[in-house]
Order: sequence, then C-alpha cells, then structure tokens
Amino acid sequence: MEGNVLAAQLYTVREFTQTAVDLAATLQKVWEIGYGAVQVSAIGAIADADVKRMADDNGLAICNTHVKFEALVGNLTAVVAQHHLWNCRHVALGSLPAHYREAGEHGYRRFAADASKIGEQLHAEGLTFSYHNHSFEFVRFGRRTGLDIIYEESDPRYVQAEIDTYWVQHGGGDPAAWCRRMQNRMPVVHLKDMVMLSGTQTMAEVGEGNLNWPAILAACAEAGVEWYAVEQDICQRDPFESLRISFENLRGMGE
Repeated sequence: MEGNVLAAQLYTVREFTQTAVDLAATLQKVWEIGYGAVQVSAIGAIADADVKRMADDNGLAICNTHVKFEALVGNLTAVVAQHHLWNCRHVALGSLPAHYREAGEHGYRRFAADASKIGEQLHAEGLTFSYHNHSFEFVRFGRRTGLDIIYEESDPRYVQAEIDTYWVQHGGGDPAAWCRRMQNRMPVVHLKDMVMLSGTQTMAEVGEGNLNWPAILAACAEAGVEWYAVEQDICQRDPFESLRISFENLRGMGE
C-alpha cells in the first residue's frame, strides 16, 4: 500500500496537538513516518489558517475531519469555510450524540433523517458527510442493528460511512463485510487492530492483532476508499511509535 493514501488520525496523538508549537512538531513527526495526510480531530484552539500552513509546510493533506455535532447544527457556515480553507472535502461526525442514542430505535431513525439534512447542505458546498461508528450501534432492534438503521434510513447521496474496523469487530460485526456493504459510500476508513490482553479486547497497531487484514483491505478497495486513516484511541506504547508500526505494516499489505 502506498503511503500517499495513508493518513494519521490526529486523535491518536491528541496529547501532542493542543498548542501550535506541539501541533507543528507532531505534523513533522507524522511526515517523517511517511504518512501523506492527516485527519484533524481533537486539536487545540489553533487558528484554521495556521493549521493549514503547518500541514502545507510538512507536505501533508488534510483528508478529513471529525466535527462536533453542535457545530454541524449551529454553525455550519463556519464548518464549510474551514474545510474550503483546508482543501478538505470530507467532514465526519465522530459519534452519535447522547440524545439520539438514549431514545433507542426512534433516536437512530431520527438521526438518519437529521444526518441526511446536514449531508445535503454540505453536499451543496462540495463536501461530504460521514458517520464514524463505535460498537454501541450494534444494539439490536428486532432484526436490525442501530448501524443498519443509520445507513438504511439515511440518504446514501448525503450520508457516507467512516467504518472503524476495530469497533465493528468489537460490536460483533464483520469489518470486511461492512466495508464491502458501503461500496461507493465510504471515502475514508478507520483502521485499527484488536488483540486480547488478560481476556480483554484491546486496541493494537494494524497488523499486530487478530483482524483479517487481507479481507478488510480487499473490501476497502472494492468499496472505493480514498483514504486509509490509522486511528488508535489507546496505545500500549508511545503513540508515534504506534503510528509508525501501523504505517510500516500497511506498506507491506494490499496491492
């Protein structure tokens, strides 16, 4: 796999992105590993123009973001302007807001409708809108899971997927099957592995755990994924070392 399609999700190194000085150093380290892009998420209060300049200085594209739901519903104009400045087409929501989740099946259905409206507005501005899953969406309502409801009842033109391989497996789903299911609807995928430590499911660097990467990456290729974002919420070692291990393992995988 070529490094220019691999992105580092900055949430992985969020402790090192809270000031402009730290973000600049972090982006340099990400570039030195070999990544071609970053996903902006959980950084500090740094001016958008400065973020763009630092990314450009290190030859990194900003391929996508995680944006808070409050900004999507309350200040979408600013979200659009930010992404145009960053030359970033892909906007994503990192998790389902609590008020939808707490409402059960009705909440998932309402979110699918509301997400379609947000996505339609972003689409009109040349942007995409994706949803990033965890494992709680695999709660069942009859024959369907919450994640089924989100993607079956939202408009596929306006609501894309940012499938997270670890969380799908954690929820009892099949990551490769979900990636294949999102064909032409998943510009960015989140990659992290799973190991068992002391009987507990634990996040690991890509290729260091038990997920079926040949099947997952083949499904991603079939689905038309543009960017492969490495994200590891919790690392067992220095997070930059975790990003390096995942990068090097992915370079040896795929076509």
